[in-house]
Amino acid sequence: MRKTYKKQLPLPEASTVHPKVKELEKISNILSEGINIYELVAQDLGQAEHNVGANGMTVEQIVRAAIIKQMEGFSYEELAFHLEDSRAYRTFCKFSFQETYAKSTLNGNIKAITAATWEQVNIALLQYAMDKDIEKGRKVRIDCTVVESNIHDPYDSELLWDSVRVLTRILNRAKEHLFGLRFSFMDHILSSKRRRLEIMNAKNAKGRKKAYKVLIKMTEKTVGYAESAQQSLKNYQANTLDQAALCDEVSRELAHYLPLIRQIICQTTRRVIHGESVPALEKLVSLFEPHTDIIVKDRRDTYYGHKICLTGGASNLILDCTILDGNPADSTLTGIMLERQEDIYNRPPAKVALDGGFASKDNLEAAKKQGVKDVCFSKGRGLVVEDMCRSNYVYKMLKKFRAGIESGISWLKRVFGLDRCLWKGYDSFKSYVWASIVSANLLTLARKELA
Repeated sequence: MRKTYKKQLPLPEASTVHPKVKELEKISNILSEGINIYELVAQDLGQAEHNVGANGMTVEQIVRAAIIKQMEGFSYEELAFHLEDSRAYRTFCKFSFQETYAKSTLNGNIKAITAATWEQVNIALLQYAMDKDIEKGRKVRIDCTVVESNIHDPYDSELLWDSVRVLTRILNRAKEHLFGLRFSFMDHILSSKRRRLEIMNAKNAKGRKKAYKVLIKMTEKTVGYAESAQQSLKNYQANTLDQAALCDEVSRELAHYLPLIRQIICQTTRRVIHGESVPALEKLVSLFEPHTDIIVKDRRDTYYGHKICLTGGASNLILDCTILDGNPADSTLTGIMLERQEDIYNRPPAKVALDGGFASKDNLEAAKKQGVKDVCFSKGRGLVVEDMCRSNYVYKMLKKFRAGIESGISWLKRVFGLDRCLWKGYDSFKSYVWASIVSANLLTLARKELA
């Protein structure tokens, strides 16, 4: 007779030899090797209200959970599940037998780490790589890319619809919970939604413009209701602490959103009604991520996010990153990135490979004055090879070397989520970028040492 049960498994589980577990163990060893990472992070965590201490997450657990999140591309809900379910992740994060944390706790703790701290953590990792002879920073490659904000396509009709929807939500909450608050208010959500659909499905410019005028008028009316509520909130007498807190919250939200919505109305009126061309620097492309820049790449592709400039090393480590405001030309960034390398290593790199957009005679002269021996621009743009490098052979080698950063950028975007930032706010945007870079560098170091 065939058995319908299995023999009871032994209590102690056999140690696994899966490559992923080996990588996590090596990353854990790197983090534990006394490179002062946790002391850096503790300064941020001590300035925020979060669950750190005997009854909450330790600084070490927070850093390790953040690395797992970026490395695996988990949402906070997925992170909470895997940290409860996976023995490998629990071991890596040093959780005790029954220790678990909710997604809100993980969110608050991880986002309390600032971009400046993540950058200092990365510098500590570069020092570790130098001590282990993995990366000396003598040969570097520099290129730019775009990290997109987590926003929908910024059509004017969508921005106006967002404006009406957000203000109406805030006013409804105030009307419902702040008893005695007096202001006139009409809900235009359904009407504005119809106008939005009209604009999307309009057969000609005349019909689209007519629908836009109505949608702008509805948005202006909703702004008027919000301004009236704003004045009433100043004189509102709260009866409970909850009402006082809600009154303050609503006032802050209106003060934040109203200037942005007025800007949206203005730019839509200029562009659609008057036919003006609104400069990119004057445009607001998201009500929820107002820091977002318009980046036109190679005069053909348009992105909404922030331009970043990366410096990579021969070991495939990301040595440095600068998150830029606006869309400055690559040619203006060469000196900045080389100076940052000198700050990190206390000396300039010996060899630098850059994309053709960085090329200029002034940049070449400035790099040579800083002490860089060989400078390779992938497109010379009138520069002579002998002026850039010691020989044509060195130039060709550096030109091939530069191409490697393209694969590094692709790896960051595909594996570590650097194609689109999912965290809200500009400060969190910068933290997200640096957390991704630190996680990528830790995995690169682990693989170098396991090879």
